[in-house]
Amino acid sequence: MVCGAVFGLRFELMTQSEIIFTVKESPKGGYEARALDYSIFTQADSIDELKTMIRDAVSCHFANDEKPSVIRLHMVKDEVISA
Repeated sequence: MVCGAVFGLRFELMTQSEIIFTVKESPKGGYEARALDYSIFTQADSIDELKTMIRDAVSCHFANDEKPSVIRLHMVKDEVISA
């Protein structure tokens, strides 16, 4: 039980140090990014601009001492093929 508690604490500390965004192409052009587990959404015309917008959104959402040290982008591409 103690080992599980230590593992749980380690996992909690790891997840607090990073935030994950799903990134996909917008139907209207450009890109959209949405944070998992947080109410953060942003969009931009290019991937480079989107990265800047994501950093800005994270900075606005968190206090400096609570801000994640890593931002992970999960690129999602929906593709439909014929059966």
